[in-house]
Amino acid sequence: MAALTPSQAPARDIAIEARGVGKTFGSGMLALDHVDFAIERGEFVSILGPSGCGKSTLLRVIAGLYESDAGGDLQILGKRSNGVSEDVGVVFQTHNMLPWETVEANMRLAAEVRRMPKREIDERIDQLLPILKLEKFRKSHPHQLSGGMRQRAALGQILITRPKVLLLDEPFGALDALTRDQLNVELLRIWQEMRQTVVLITHSIAEAVLLSDRVLVMSERPGKIIQEINIDLPRPRDPRLTKEQVRFGQYVVQLGQIMGVE
Repeated sequence: MAALTPSQAPARDIAIEARGVGKTFGSGMLALDHVDFAIERGEFVSILGPSGCGKSTLLRVIAGLYESDAGGDLQILGKRSNGVSEDVGVVFQTHNMLPWETVEANMRLAAEVRRMPKREIDERIDQLLPILKLEKFRKSHPHQLSGGMRQRAALGQILITRPKVLLLDEPFGALDALTRDQLNVELLRIWQEMRQTVVLITHSIAEAVLLSDRVLVMSERPGKIIQEINIDLPRPRDPRLTKEQVRFGQYVVQLGQIMGVE
């Protein structure tokens, strides 16, 4: 069969596209310098890089929380970014649950702020709680939950609004290794079920390989994308079986070498 010419090839459905995105803070510190990348709809992409390279700054630019420097262009779902969008949800490393509210009440907050109909919120809560494995804790308060359960509830606060793009800024970074591994399994399962576009900031090479379709590697500050690695591992991914594959280990070694890990 003849190869497709560029005009015949199927068009890419791009969710996020950055061209020359930069960020300079008031002190004159250049955090991001001409960042370029594109992420397709439904893709799971992780961003790796050394501490202080601007990973979280880049995530905040994508989220509309920081404005890119003049000259850069950021497109979200086909439109130029213009601040915070309801199509984009962000989960940070520390949860922002109200301690006096229950799990269910906390998860309802964003939907209520958007004035979604109560019946629709009720239906989404009933759908999400089993997915997050929190159905038995809907009336519990944050202090009654483990750290991992609180982070699942924080994820639920965003998922209830059904954002088309989900940004994760090291959401499990503060947890112990075992809990983090367990939540990676849950995140993988949730994404495989919901198939949103996901961008994950992480320091863990193994976590990035397990979860991602692609991994973007950033340089030292000022941060820019220096390499892109496609993770060609079959989906759906069973964490144990995936980690046993030779290619999994090869990707971990390859990314480690790019990042200067001996």
